[in-house]
Amino acid sequence: MGKSNILSRYTYGRFNPEHEITIGCEFMAKNISIKDRNIRIQIWDTAGQEAFRSITRSYYKNSTCAFIVYDITSRKTFDNINIWLNECKDMCYKDVLICLVGNKCDLEGRRAVSYEEGEKFAADNNLLFFETSAKDGNNISEIFTETATNLVDKIESGQLNLNATDSGIKIGKYPNSGEAEQKENNKQKKNCC
Repeated sequence: MGKSNILSRYTYGRFNPEHEITIGCEFMAKNISIKDRNIRIQIWDTAGQEAFRSITRSYYKNSTCAFIVYDITSRKTFDNINIWLNECKDMCYKDVLICLVGNKCDLEGRRAVSYEEGEKFAADNNLLFFETSAKDGNNISEIFTETATNLVDKIESGQLNLNATDSGIKIGKYPNSGEAEQKENNKQKKNCC
């Protein structure tokens, strides 16, 4: 489906054409700015194979956002999204924001799931919806920016209680990416010569 490549494209700007399955869970993070707020997005890439389900379920707890990814060239992956949706609703934070992502839109000629089908499923289940291509970067930044903006809106409107222990959002100071790069450059200068 390309979950790991979506995350790699977003956090590192890279695409790996070799298929490597995720074993258990991988972690990535990125600092972004939304509505003049510095936000650190922490992303957990969980394995989709049944053999790892007992391990990955523990990562659902306190998640404020979940991406359910299917491959637009594979009908089977789309047919399984109800399973993943129910699992998210059962295991995540009660007000979890869920985004349905149809990946591999660069393979339009091999499409097995129409855009309209994905869009309708998302609308029927009150999910955000995007089609992406991890290979060419289409809509990759947008899915993260849109979900982060949606969460900031929920915080500002009081719909998301930051004092709840299970909200999954922590208040703290994180440097913006420019500050982090400057600190790293200064550290390297101190260790030089």
